[in-house]
Formats: sequence, structure tokens, C-alpha cells
Amino acid sequence: MEATIALRLPRDAASVPLIRQILQATLDTLGVEEQIRDDIELMLSEACSNVIRHAGPSDEYTVSAGVHDDLCVIRVVDTGNGFDPRLVSEAPPPGAEHGRGIQIMRALADDIRFTNRAEHGAVVCLEKRLRFTPGAAASPFMAPFMGNDGAAATPGRRPGEAPTRPL
Repeated sequence: MEATIALRLPRDAASVPLIRQILQATLDTLGVEEQIRDDIELMLSEACSNVIRHAGPSDEYTVSAGVHDDLCVIRVVDTGNGFDPRLVSEAPPPGAEHGRGIQIMRALADDIRFTNRAEHGAVVCLEKRLRFTPGAAASPFMAPFMGNDGAAATPGRRPGEAPTRPL
């Protein structure tokens, strides 16, 4: 099963809850487990908040989220000045109110990639393996990918084994 949503959003804090609610509702409708939905919501919020805070002169950004079998792939693309993720501190100073976004995304994502497009913005790609609740709406479509315990499994891959990238 594949499902994709994409939105071009204003670079404004009000856009974050909007995209978060849309993706949360989509994943809920598909029957994705609550903990996985919460992880995805937090990763998405951090990626979007970073664009709003740091993307430079751009007025908008794009978020696309796709469910590809048992994998959710999120791409947050801005048109700012780009950044080098290697220069971002792993740990902010104690008491800092900001600076944990990339650290949070790295902790929650199964895979994260940053692409810097000098003077054309940056792309953050987040991947999270999905687990579905029993009787989920996606169940008829996911049957070939589900193990006996409800955990996602791909033919040729045991349940619980890391997914391969569809991209």
C-alpha cells in the first residue's frame, strides 16, 4: 500500500499544528499504533519548527509524507540558505530553551538524512517503521507484510528486522 500527502505551507508557526494534525489523522485512520504516531508527530514538529526558526529568507516550505508498505517517509523541504548538520551541536548547553530538535529527530527516527542544497535550502528526510493495531484499516493491504504478532514484516525479512529503503 502507498499513500502520500504533500503540502506547501507558509513559514509560520501556525503551519506546524496543521500539518501535524493532518498526518496524525491519516496515520490514525490507517491504524498505526499510538506510540509510533506520537514519535512521528514529534519528529515532524521538530523538523518544521527548525524550518520556521532557521530557514532564512524563504516564505514557505513543503512537507510530504508517504506510507510505503510498513514505512513512513517524511520530507521537509525549505528554500532558505541551507545548513550543515555536522555543525549543529549534538547537545545544547544546560538550560538552553532551543537546540534539541535534531537530537530528538535522530533519537526517534529509524533513519534520518539531511541534504543541503547551497542557497536553495535544505531537505530533511525522516523514516519510521510502522506498526499497526489489530483490525486496522490498513490490515487488508498490509497482510503480506505483517508477522503473526502484528509487527510489520516484509517477504524475505523476519518481523522486527530493519526495513529496506523504498527510495
